[in-house]
Amino acid sequence: MDAKKGLLILVILLLLGLIGLGVWGYKANSAKNELASQNEELTGQVGDLSGLRDNLQHQVDSLQTAYVTLAEENKNLQGSVDKAESTIASQSAAITKIKKQRASETSNLKSQIEELLKAKMQLEGNIKDLQSENDSLRMVTGQLTNDLATAKGENDALATLNKTMQDEMKKLTLANFKASAFRVEVERKRPKATAKAGRARRILISFDLTDVKQQYRGLRPLYLVITDDKGTPIKYANPIQAQVTVNGQTQDIQAVQKKDTDIVENQRLTFTHELEDKLKSGYYRVAVYTDIGLLGAASFRLQ
Repeated sequence: MDAKKGLLILVILLLLGLIGLGVWGYKANSAKNELASQNEELTGQVGDLSGLRDNLQHQVDSLQTAYVTLAEENKNLQGSVDKAESTIASQSAAITKIKKQRASETSNLKSQIEELLKAKMQLEGNIKDLQSENDSLRMVTGQLTNDLATAKGENDALATLNKTMQDEMKKLTLANFKASAFRVEVERKRPKATAKAGRARRILISFDLTDVKQQYRGLRPLYLVITDDKGTPIKYANPIQAQVTVNGQTQDIQAVQKKDTDIVENQRLTFTHELEDKLKSGYYRVAVYTDIGLLGAASFRLQ
C-alpha cells in the first residue's frame, strides 16, 4: 500500500512534472514565437529607422551644403549690406544737404516772391497814382490850352496897348523932357507886392528925370493917370480934369492925382495912389503928364 501510494505519488508527480514541462515548453515556445515576432518587428523597425536615418543623413548633408552656401551668400550679402549702408548714408547726407539747400532756396524764393509782391503792389499804386496824375495833367493841359489861348489874347491886347502907348508917347513926349527908369508896383494892404486883383490896395510909381533943359525946369504940375487896356480911367471919387499941350496939340486927361513939383536937372520922382475900389483882373496903364506933355508910361497886369 505504501509502495503503491508511493508509486502513485511518483506517477502523479511525474504527470505533474510532465504537465508542468509541457506547460513550460508551451510557454517557452510561445515566448520564443513572440520573441521571434518581436524580433522580426524590431528588425523591420530597425530597417525603417535605418532608412529614416539615411534619409535624415541625406537631408542633413543637403542642409549642410545649403548652410555653407547661405553662409557664403550671407558673407557676400553682408558686404553688400555694408556697402549699401555706406551708400545710403552718403545719399542720406546728400539728400539732407539738398533739403537744406532747397529749404534755403525756398526761403529765398519766398522772400523774393514777397518782395516782388510788394513791388507789384507799389507799382500798381504808382500806376494808379500816375493814372490819376495823368487825368489831372489832362485837365491841367486842357486848362493850360485855354490859359494859353487866353494869354495869347491878353498878349495881343498888351501888344495893342503898348503900341498905342508908344504911338501916343511919340506924339506927346518931348525929345529932351521925358522920364526914364519908369517903374510901377502894386501892393496889398500890408506893404508887399501882389499881382492879385482882389488884393491890390495901392499903386507905387517911380521914375527919373535927367538932364532936364533949363527951359523945362521950375514949378510944374504932374498928373497921374491910370486907365484900363481900353483907355477907360479907373473909378475915383474926385477925378482931376486937366488939359495938356504938346507941340501945339491940346489933350484932355482925367487924373487920379496931381502934384505940383519943382523940376530940376536931375531927380527921382514918386507917386503913391491908394485904390478906392478893387480893380478887376486885366491890363492897366499908368501915365504921368505935365502941362506940356507926357513924361512917361508903363503897363501892368492883375490876375
